[in-house]
Amino acid sequence: MICREMRLPDQDAVIALWKAAGVFREWNDPVRDIAKALEGEHSTVLIGELNGMIVASIMCGEDGHRGWFYYVSTHPDHQGKGLGKAITQAAEDWLRARGTWKVQLLVRGDNSQAASFYEAQGYKNTQSICLQKVIEP
Repeated sequence: MICREMRLPDQDAVIALWKAAGVFREWNDPVRDIAKALEGEHSTVLIGELNGMIVASIMCGEDGHRGWFYYVSTHPDHQGKGLGKAITQAAEDWLRARGTWKVQLLVRGDNSQAASFYEAQGYKNTQSICLQKVIEP
């Protein structure tokens, strides 16, 4: 698999991947999320290509202290082949190159499969509570 930064022409394929992999949520606008991730130097979307097809992705960013991962996905036809681990490693490398030494992510409480995936890569459950408030008009 070849890992690289996403470009705008990849957008439809990336969104289709997110839907196929089950990481898309109706209340999140993927076009808006991608545009925000690609607009500055503190975030990006990395994709994994296999035989010219986008089969993995991860949105990553850093806030000057910690890195964060979102939309981590591998196409269902390619799960279990190490591609999720590879795209996660590529995002860790992207953060490390920017001097970021810690990464965090959120896993929904009912997604034990995702939690197990990350724990197998050395991620720890911090027993934190995530609070959210939408502040748009």
